[in-house]
Amino acid sequence: MEEEEDGAAEEQQRFSYRQRLKAAVHYTVGCLCEEVASDREMPFSKQTIAAISELTFRQCETFAKDLEMFARHAKRSTINTEDVKLLARRSNSLLKYITEKNEELTQFNTEQKAKKKKQLENDNTKSVAPAEAEAAGKDGS
Repeated sequence: MEEEEDGAAEEQQRFSYRQRLKAAVHYTVGCLCEEVASDREMPFSKQTIAAISELTFRQCETFAKDLEMFARHAKRSTINTEDVKLLARRSNSLLKYITEKNEELTQFNTEQKAKKKKQLENDNTKSVAPAEAEAAGKDGS
């Protein structure tokens, strides 16, 4: 009996989480539609916004499942940028954008690692130098 209650509570929690995600997608789509409507002076009906929101949510679910399958097929438990590129392969402009952003992030991460390494080397040099000077002072006395 207790297991059934736990299962029901877990199911309710998943449903609630899904509803919150749907609401967030609906809100974001509404904001984007308002922005486009003000730029183009062409308003969107509430039904159109709801339809775009539902379509977006379902497409995201499909993307998530596809990404999971790509990673599994590669015998990985983590989705990576190669999976995302594979997902975007049919849209040349999207694939180009993702590739460029990935290269920018890779370059930034490489620069950050180099800075950290240099900082560590500088810190080690500074901490070793006083110790060597102290040791030399003791030997010279």
